[in-house]
Amino acid sequence: MTAVDAAIQTSPPRRSGHAAALIVVAGLALSGAALGALWVWLAPAIHTITALTRSGERADAFLGREADNQFVAAVIMIGLLSMLAVVSAVLVWQWRAHRGPGMATALWIGQIAAGAAAAGVGAALAHARYGTADHAGAQLSPDNRVQYFTEAPPVFVGHGPLQVAVTLLLPAALAALTYAMMTVATPRDDLGAWPPDHGQAARPAQANAAVPTSSTRK
Repeated sequence: MTAVDAAIQTSPPRRSGHAAALIVVAGLALSGAALGALWVWLAPAIHTITALTRSGERADAFLGREADNQFVAAVIMIGLLSMLAVVSAVLVWQWRAHRGPGMATALWIGQIAAGAAAAGVGAALAHARYGTADHAGAQLSPDNRVQYFTEAPPVFVGHGPLQVAVTLLLPAALAALTYAMMTVATPRDDLGAWPPDHGQAARPAQANAAVPTSSTRK
């Protein structure tokens, strides 16, 4: 087998393009769910208090710099999804027979599914682990002025549509960019996928034959 033959798919793939795309999307969704479980273990909890002031009013507050943990937890989620985006793009590229626009589309759709699965699983497990803080139901009195709470960290930077979109679309864009960079770095127009364009190997030789040499000019 020559170097050219080694760089292309020489036999038909066992799975169709649609089946391969579904496998990628499903695999990424399951990976996202696993990352959601990992995120619950990594993300810091948020410690808050409900206190009774001297004037008799109730006040809710974060302990120390615990408010920063809301941002830290959301960034950890984005970081995990970004790591998955790069790794999955490289792995999908190794499936040479199906390289092309179809697989690139499956990659970014699967990455969005992974983000949704990670956020859903992460939020559910976090609330199961820490519960829901009931600040309004805290029993306060002059003898017991402070109640401490441990709250679940958020999966998104904010609850607005823009913040949610950033968490879901940023890793998907990173996966698409990684796949595009590998596509650009491939010298073959068919990306070595199936069916191969055997005419590409002949074109350089034909081009070289068309260039006149010094002996033919004479």
